[in-house]
Amino acid sequence: MYTLTQIADIVNGKLIGDNIPNCTIKDLLYDSRKVSAISEALFFAIKTKKNDGHNYIEQVYNKGVHFFLVNNDYQIIKSNFPDGVFIQVQDSLNALQQLTKYHRQQFDIPIIGITGSNGKTIVKEWLYQLMCDDKKIVYSPNSFNSQIGVPLSVSKITDNDQLAIFEAGISQPNEMIILQDIIKPTIGIFTNIGSAHDEAFVDIKQKVEEKLNLFHSVQTLIYCIDHEYINNTICQIVLNKKIDFFTWSRREKNANLYVKTIEKQTKTTSIVAIYQEKEISITIPFIDEAAIENAIHCWATLLLLGYENKTIAQRIAKLTPIAMRLEIKQGINRCLIINDTYNSDINSLQIAIDLMNNQQQSSKRTIILSDILQSRSSEYQLYKDVSNLLINNNINKIIGIGEAICRQADSFSIEKEFYLTTDDFFAHFNVNSLENEIILVKGARKYNFERISQYLELKTHETILEVSLEKLVSNINYYKSMLNPHVKMMAMVKAFSYGIGDIDVANVLQYHGVDYLTVAYTDEGIALREKNIKLPIMVMNPEENAMDSIIRYDLQPEIYSFRILEILLSALQRNSQMNCIRVHLKMDTGMHRLGFKEEDLQKLVNILKENPKVLVDSVFSHFAAADDAQEDDFTHTQANLLTKYHNYIANQLGYTPLKHIANTAGFCRFPQYQFDMVRVGIGLYGINPFVENGNIEEVATLKTRISQLCQVAKGETVGYNRRFKAEKDTVIATISIGYADGFPRSAGYEKTQVLVNGYLAKIVGSICMDMCMIDVTGLPVREGDEVIIFGKGLPLTHLAKSTGMIEYELLTHISQRVKRIYIEG
Repeated sequence: MYTLTQIADIVNGKLIGDNIPNCTIKDLLYDSRKVSAISEALFFAIKTKKNDGHNYIEQVYNKGVHFFLVNNDYQIIKSNFPDGVFIQVQDSLNALQQLTKYHRQQFDIPIIGITGSNGKTIVKEWLYQLMCDDKKIVYSPNSFNSQIGVPLSVSKITDNDQLAIFEAGISQPNEMIILQDIIKPTIGIFTNIGSAHDEAFVDIKQKVEEKLNLFHSVQTLIYCIDHEYINNTICQIVLNKKIDFFTWSRREKNANLYVKTIEKQTKTTSIVAIYQEKEISITIPFIDEAAIENAIHCWATLLLLGYENKTIAQRIAKLTPIAMRLEIKQGINRCLIINDTYNSDINSLQIAIDLMNNQQQSSKRTIILSDILQSRSSEYQLYKDVSNLLINNNINKIIGIGEAICRQADSFSIEKEFYLTTDDFFAHFNVNSLENEIILVKGARKYNFERISQYLELKTHETILEVSLEKLVSNINYYKSMLNPHVKMMAMVKAFSYGIGDIDVANVLQYHGVDYLTVAYTDEGIALREKNIKLPIMVMNPEENAMDSIIRYDLQPEIYSFRILEILLSALQRNSQMNCIRVHLKMDTGMHRLGFKEEDLQKLVNILKENPKVLVDSVFSHFAAADDAQEDDFTHTQANLLTKYHNYIANQLGYTPLKHIANTAGFCRFPQYQFDMVRVGIGLYGINPFVENGNIEEVATLKTRISQLCQVAKGETVGYNRRFKAEKDTVIATISIGYADGFPRSAGYEKTQVLVNGYLAKIVGSICMDMCMIDVTGLPVREGDEVIIFGKGLPLTHLAKSTGMIEYELLTHISQRVKRIYIEG
């Protein structure tokens, strides 16, 4: 890209360093967690509402990155970075945007800019699928459409590229004009307008106007005139008199592309349209309305670019679904499977490996990789780059599938196997050779790697709990942003992380800088240790017969009584080789559940002084009613008592343990009681009434499928004990979830609704052990359709209210037989 000196000039920055090399920067980084030992990378320390990249500079430096762009107010201590070179600027995010704006100006190629409320990523990916055979294309990886993502995408343009496709998203006013200045698209696509981020705009008209800022300098804008808000706003605002419009419509015959008929079959949709006074047609392998709209946007774009409809029809018939997110699933032989089987390019490979690095369940890492079809490098250089990427990220083994990767087998120095086709893999690969490892399945769609992913998955029934790691990380960062300086965070992962999943959640928490974990029982802590979780782990209920295991696995028991303390001391005598054990002292400040009282303190500190191997890591208590404003006086009393007890213990011991009392509600409502650490539980998973909407999101979606549809005549009954009687001819769908999965029986009898294809449907009759029934009369549903029990569009609070239960109860009741799938994105 550019040298450090050139970059400093472009962003108007001050270059600081003893020996400034003349090397060319090849990569721009901003996330400290996703850094390999890259010698020619520049790390941008970006400050956001939820985090500050300047806090991670030393960590990034120790990983091998020595070049940094920082804000002027960051104090550079040269002795900490002897080989470091810094560019100081007024604002690092602005500098990233300025650099990539300059970079964009160096190229004169067609650039497609896409915005809208939905469909941006799908349209981008499909356009790539449709044109990658005859053009070298650079495009946004995944959904990189933000103030940071867009610059990083644009920075990837090279002299080899013939076309660029970038998406741009905004969450508030005045953001799009910045992205427009970076992308400068020559062709624009406005997909549609919806309710996402409505709260940031005065009305939908303002939101449309803001999104239209992307198209100030385009030559042609593609949009559907049936979206009235978009069409009316475009007609009222003269963006640029030189702009041409390519419109499509299902209603208006004067559109450039008039969609005459749309006919849905079982799995395909045939679309007939009039273009340039001729009838043309395509058939797409989808039937849902969103896919139809996205496909027509792509159709219009290719027509604009001069493709013959015969060619378009051939290619569009082969479009494949786009998996918008990476999935993490339990696999056979105690393996963990990361499924990314919809495309294969070097940028998305790095993203998938970043997620792989997050997983610590096993030290052995294997990648099953197809030929990379989406590359702008020579075949030899491409696989050299892939090999270096695998080595830098400590991948132990590659299983390559495809002719090109087989030809370049010598590029790989790690353990390796190669197969020409996916069928060859199935014919000759010994699946039992995979055991207790993390496996990334990454391939281009033509190789049908979904077969491999399905083959390696641990088989369970159709009900799944889908957990968004992206939302979990966002919630973590939000709570971190609320912390006072130097306050630590303890995350509760007891009860299988409130039903979300212990190992996978603990991995994310560890990777994203939580300080402590807490479990209820010893075996939960041992399970985490056996999966390489290295964080301090507090055990709330240390059992007598498990104290030796607590010592052996370096767990930290909660000590709440003299009986438990004596059990620990006896275990220490049996394990005399141990130098020390760290403990957490529980104080009873009024909840009267567990803990030492004031009259116990003198005896407690005397025992501790006599046993120096017992080190007190923290002194803590538990708010009884921090969520109840009527009990605020009691909450203040508890905090004051803990401070009193903590001060006494610290003075007596001669050192100062951490002090903590605030749970999620406590530290949200009482920031003055954050003390040295806060304990966050269900709030991490998006359940917190004391946080404004939009700051955190529910991370879990419980979903199942329709097993069968049944016509029930008026007067007939449904389910056990004939609890539901049809008042009219009714269509009943049986869905694959019951009380054995944790779906409460109190949800039956028309008290609760579920979501099917965007429509609410009532539960009817009794909840059975493995299934239940819903009324789908008049709804467009089919057997096999997905049913959401709670999640996006149907929050967990809805189920809690209808069943008379609390969110904690519902989540922790979800059965272990319900497969947890973890998704990135």
